[in-house]
This record gives sequence, structure tokens and C-alpha cells, in this order.
Amino acid sequence: MIKSVWSITLNVSNLERSKRFYEETLGLNKKYEYSSYAGFECGGVEIGLRPRDHVEIGKDAASIQFLVDDVDEEYRRLTNKGVKFTVKPHNEPWGGRQASFLDPDGNLLEILEINWERYFKVSLEGAAKK
Repeated sequence: MIKSVWSITLNVSNLERSKRFYEETLGLNKKYEYSSYAGFECGGVEIGLRPRDHVEIGKDAASIQFLVDDVDEEYRRLTNKGVKFTVKPHNEPWGGRQASFLDPDGNLLEILEINWERYFKVSLEGAAKK
């Protein structure tokens, strides 16, 4: 049984550039760094960056959702730091408010805020239909 996400590792084309982006632009704390890997703390989940030339199989990257208190505030903060959003803040019918952007290597990143009351209501309605 999966209880939570432990880490997500992304394959990047330029480790130095990506480290700066995750640390300086997104504001994540770097836990440790090696020549072939850098790990960042994000609310109990490690975001790992690995140079593509160290990858043996598969070069597909995952998307990551970052939970935030206020999507609109974070959208403004990141926009002011030069982040170009691919999807502006919008509401989802299940209770989320989110916006999407890409990191320097084209990995999809999203910021997400959840209206927990709506989320649980929609979840219960969906469970009742089964």
C-alpha cells in the first residue's frame, strides 16, 4: 500500500541551471548535492535532479504538483521571477485551483491549492456512485 510520495527524480539537461531554478526561483532547500544528483526538500518529498547523460533508460520526465496556500499569490511571485506559465490560475470542479508552468528542461510543474470542503464533497459524491 502506497502511503505517500517519497521522492520524484527528474532528468535534466543542465544540472547547474536546474539547481538554480529549483533553489533560487522556486525557493526549495537543497538537502544535498553530488556531481550526478541534487536533492531538494519539498514538504517531506524529495525532488531529485539527475543529468540526462547519467540516465541509462528512458528520458521521460514526470510532472510535479506543488501544494500552496494561495495559487494567485504564488503565481504573481513566480511571474515576477520570470516564470512563464503555460496555464494560468483556474478552478477545477473537484475543488482545486491550479496553474501550470515548465522548468528549464520542459518538465511540467503545477502549483495547486485545494478547497478541502469541496474536494471531500466531490470525493464522497463520486464514492456514492460506485
